[in-house]
Amino acid sequence: MRILTLRFRNINSLAGEWQIDFDDPAYRNGLFALTGPTGAGKTSVLDAICLGLYGQTDRQKVSKETKEIMTRGTGECSAEVAFEVRGKRYVSRWEQWRARRRPSGDLQTARRTVADLDTGKVMADQVAAANA
Repeated sequence: MRILTLRFRNINSLAGEWQIDFDDPAYRNGLFALTGPTGAGKTSVLDAICLGLYGQTDRQKVSKETKEIMTRGTGECSAEVAFEVRGKRYVSRWEQWRARRRPSGDLQTARRTVADLDTGKVMADQVAAANA
């Protein structure tokens, strides 16, 4: 598997919208590193990749009852990973929000989708199906 792009919004310490294009020449020449001071968001980038691909992280719980992933003071968060496997391209998306997408709203159940990147055809639109 090769990750093509990562897009995410309001994940942990990284408020707002972010995008990393791994097809950029800066990432093609082999090894690269995520660096920065404590709290800069290095692990949040890895969390966003895990959320986009698998709908969960090893270090934080994702559920309707816990609010460990979403940036404080925001009403929604999401992670989307476009990737390639054996010449086929897919996009996997995870998102969670609060009621009415307001920071004070009740946390809602997360949603996942997996689609063919080239045709846009949705292959899975429920958490269990996306996990499979």
